[in-house]
Amino acid sequence: MSPFMTRVRFVLGEVWQGISRSITLTIALIATFAISLSLLGVSLLVGSQVNEMKDYWFDKVEVSIFLCTSGSDTPSCASGPATEEQKSQIRTDLEAMQPLVAEIFFESQQDAYDRFVERFKASPISANVTPDQLPESFRIKLSNPEEFTTVVNQFLSRPGIEAVRDQRATLSKLFSVLGGLQALAFGFAVTMLVVTSLLVGNTIRVTAYARRREIGIMRLVGASKMALRLPFLLEAIFGALVGGIFATLILSVIKGYLVDQVIATSFTFTSFFGWGSVVSASLICIVSGTLLAFITAWFGIAKHLKV
Repeated sequence: MSPFMTRVRFVLGEVWQGISRSITLTIALIATFAISLSLLGVSLLVGSQVNEMKDYWFDKVEVSIFLCTSGSDTPSCASGPATEEQKSQIRTDLEAMQPLVAEIFFESQQDAYDRFVERFKASPISANVTPDQLPESFRIKLSNPEEFTTVVNQFLSRPGIEAVRDQRATLSKLFSVLGGLQALAFGFAVTMLVVTSLLVGNTIRVTAYARRREIGIMRLVGASKMALRLPFLLEAIFGALVGGIFATLILSVIKGYLVDQVIATSFTFTSFFGWGSVVSASLICIVSGTLLAFITAWFGIAKHLKV
């Protein structure tokens, strides 16, 4: 057997002995990695979902230009309901804003009433509303929803126009809440990673202390610091990899069951993140856990290498 294979067998033997001697600590290490990396993965998936919803909803954002009615009391409606000339001018100006204005749809009072009744058909409020109480409107879809202010600034307070409303403002509040939840989940995950690093460091120190005589003898016979470090590094990385695998399984269950079979079937008004996001989050978790284990173990054993 070659010297290289002999060293490999020796190192793997040391790793196995370290794991078998402190099986309880190893299980605790794996469980902590699995929990902390799962939380990190969940925070990444929440971020993917927020981005997915933004792409889905912002693509459907409409700017609505509500025209004056006989009951309007805004200063721009002082002259009464919008005239046909004003409506024609609004349409002409909107068409001149192409390609920013991708689609223009005019909603009459009857169209608005039909949509209102359909939306509130189960509520008594629909019986107290008549078509003449609802405003006519131009509903505009933009090629770039980020430039909605261009439309708002041009038509706001114009005679014949009661209000200009952008759905993006309402959606932004929702995404702010979701972003806050994402930040909370990420902060909790980072806290768990810090706790995990402390546990890894403590495990390495306890194991190194238990083997201090062996380490001292190996140093006396000329073993390099890297040769002494390697078993401890591999033990920590082993815990991180196994914990990362468990975290990947947890994220897969979240996607395959909780999202696809439970949430997606109940909330059909939006799209959800795909398996690509799960793969990316899993890889980030495994790589992050491995690096954390390596760095913590590297410095955790440093004190005992001075024997």
